[in-house]
Amino acid sequence: MRFEQVWFRYARRAGWTLREVTATVEQGATIVVLGRNGAGKSTLLQLAAGVLRPGRGAVRDRPAVVGWVPERFPADQPFTAADYLHRMASVRGAAPGAVDRWVERLLLTEHTGTRLADLSKGTAQKVGLAQALLVPPGLLVLDEPWEGLDSVARTLIPDIVAEVTSAGGSVLVSDHRGEITALPGAIHWSIAEGTLHTSAPPPSAAATPVEEEDEVVVEVAVRRSEADRAVVALRAAGHRVLGVRE
Repeated sequence: MRFEQVWFRYARRAGWTLREVTATVEQGATIVVLGRNGAGKSTLLQLAAGVLRPGRGAVRDRPAVVGWVPERFPADQPFTAADYLHRMASVRGAAPGAVDRWVERLLLTEHTGTRLADLSKGTAQKVGLAQALLVPPGLLVLDEPWEGLDSVARTLIPDIVAEVTSAGGSVLVSDHRGEITALPGAIHWSIAEGTLHTSAPPPSAAATPVEEEDEVVVEVAVRRSEADRAVVALRAAGHRVLGVRE
């Protein structure tokens, strides 16, 4: 899938949220989108999923099957969790047993008879994740998928991402928690001031063997406006970023 000179703004006279985005999502790639709140991460992900359309430019060669999980699942719907998932499975042409498999894997069994509006945010988020995976996606788009999830469910996300990419699908995920940036081969995109910056995945340990040595922690202070780029550059160089604080 390709972003070709994509511009986007939310109103005709508003400023541009994204400018001249040109990038490619390769088959089997995991792309982690970084940036401060309001930088345009969610906008980019919605453009990738087809929820939004560019004001200028185009998104081309989007896979036929897209799994889309917004930051907040729209739970104000008149269905129980099970009814919603079975309806989505019918609409999407899912294989028999797909609902039961994801209900069990995401620990939703005890919530299947609960109305969506009565679910906690974390449980509703798991229902949203389940619906995105009912049919194996060619592109899985996850907007801060950990929000509200319990610790057990959160450990499943990297495994699910790895399974999608191993099957030839691609994953775009925003991640301010730093829980998925260390996945082998993950590519980092950073958005700052409406502009997208990309970096190659850090070299793997197998490709560049080094002698093991003790680690030290180095604290680095940068300007707020340069923080996103600094994080991307440090991770691209193979360093672990333990956190960002004011």
